[in-house]
Amino acid sequence: MEIGKEEIAEWFKGLQDSICESLEKLDGHAKFSEDEWSRPEGGGGRSRVIKKGKLIEKGGVNFSAVSGPTPDKILQALNLPEAEFFATGVSIVLHPNNPWVPIIHMNVRYFEMSNGVWWFGGGIDLTPHIVIPEKGKDFHQFLKSTCDKHDPSFYSKFKKWADDYFFVKHRNETRGIGGIFFDRLADEEGRTKNEQWEFVQDVGKTFIPAYSDGVVLLRDKAFTEDDKNWQKIRRGRYVEFNLVHDKGTKFGLDTNGRTESILMSLPPEANWEYDHQPETEQQKETLALLKKGIDWIS
Repeated sequence: MEIGKEEIAEWFKGLQDSICESLEKLDGHAKFSEDEWSRPEGGGGRSRVIKKGKLIEKGGVNFSAVSGPTPDKILQALNLPEAEFFATGVSIVLHPNNPWVPIIHMNVRYFEMSNGVWWFGGGIDLTPHIVIPEKGKDFHQFLKSTCDKHDPSFYSKFKKWADDYFFVKHRNETRGIGGIFFDRLADEEGRTKNEQWEFVQDVGKTFIPAYSDGVVLLRDKAFTEDDKNWQKIRRGRYVEFNLVHDKGTKFGLDTNGRTESILMSLPPEANWEYDHQPETEQQKETLALLKKGIDWIS
């Protein structure tokens, strides 16, 4: 039997629960607070925020399931006919205390319309303040292993998509070291809806292992005041991408989503210094690695 929207939404709620539980254990101090919200046009969600932890300075793990008339902006942007829509998913952004620990983002989502149109989207990407190539390799290997379980072409295709999507055009640099990104996965190349759904589920399940592995040796690493300042500069780049280029932010605002939940991806503090230039070899090496097309695994 083909998977239905209610079952998808329930699974996403369970994913939110399991990820929040795992992150609280990993942090070891802070707990999530929850806000339930409703959307006047239809649907709502659960926004969960964690802050001032040992590991996580600020983070959010949000679930939403919204529905109603599709706004004209969305119809025009996606070139779709007028119809009702339903969208559900989980979105995560974690900003760490320690500059050596990277920012991580994941989104897994489902979209359908009353005229029969449907698709899945999502991905996971990593934004280190200080790029460590070996950690980049480990992170990308997690994603490749997940992709290879479903289709050997997925990793290279979705990695390129992430490189292109998470690109800060006005800075001519990638937001971080990328990951995988995919959108509008529907019935294609012989893959059924249930098969696409199984892939999206496995992406969601990859988040905690990939993140835990990435922070275990970095969370207690010593850092300097210069490292903290550099972290805030890099956070500023993250803010620029999310407010200028990110389609998820625009979709949420255009569909009258909850503003606090949509903007939970922003860090607690960020800096913008006029004409800032990297001052250390470490910072220069990081900028040199914020490029498209890097093979992190080989």
